Amino acid sequence: MNRPAPVVLVPACQRVLGRHPFHVAGKKYLDAVRLAGCVPLVVPGALPDELDTLLDLADGLLLTGSPSNVHPSHFGEEVLDPSLPLDQDRDAWTLPIIRRALQERVPVLGICRGFQEVNVAMGGSLHQAVHQQPGLRDHRGDDTQPVDIEYGFSHPVHIQGGGVLEQTLEGVSAVQDGQFMVNSLHGQGVNRLAPGLRAEALAPDGVVEAFTWAPDDGRPAAFSLCLQWHPEWLAAENPVSRRIFETFGAACLAHRDERLQRSPQRLQR
Repeated sequence: MNRPAPVVLVPACQRVLGRHPFHVAGKKYLDAVRLAGCVPLVVPGALPDELDTLLDLADGLLLTGSPSNVHPSHFGEEVLDPSLPLDQDRDAWTLPIIRRALQERVPVLGICRGFQEVNVAMGGSLHQAVHQQPGLRDHRGDDTQPVDIEYGFSHPVHIQGGGVLEQTLEGVSAVQDGQFMVNSLHGQGVNRLAPGLRAEALAPDGVVEAFTWAPDDGRPAAFSLCLQWHPEWLAAENPVSRRIFETFGAACLAHRDERLQRSPQRLQR
């Protein structure tokens, strides 16, 4: 019997289309999961007693970007700009499943909102408006431009030595002198990095652009990499993005195989 491909949970966002609520997930993220050699499973949301079932299915967790922001009540602040979209239904289950996934060593890849979700879930805080902070640049995209320009390269990121990102991107030609170019489409960003998270890359103004979880419980960490930029955009054409997704996929495969050794009946799922 052929072993199934790893299954990666992908959270949906909540949208009202017409007069009715829908659950939606961006195609570019699902394409990137398949580029990683995995099968995406879009999750519309979850009740607390459903998390065990979802984690039993999960060989990986990919947390997508979104127009919505994490509600600032999760890091002890009031809403700064009520005109910006929020998605408290997504917050309600992604924040607890992130903590569970990391503790249970499920591979995690967080992108943009997903990057911010992981920081908040683990006890960190966000700048609600990076561009209003002294000394920090405006990292927002320009949605009046064609999408290929909006998602084009915006600034370099500087890899912090000795970490997961440096190891992941070893030998990638697009990385020169410890840095590479990324796009930039975020209004919020890391303020206080949560305990246990390690900065992996910084923007020229010092904004954290990538981090990993470095547990201190004595157990080996699973692959976890959270990125403020959008590697899923034209991922197959970007050598940095391709390497990141391939590495994530390999970690999901290894996690799947390790769990199959413990529970061979999972082959029949």
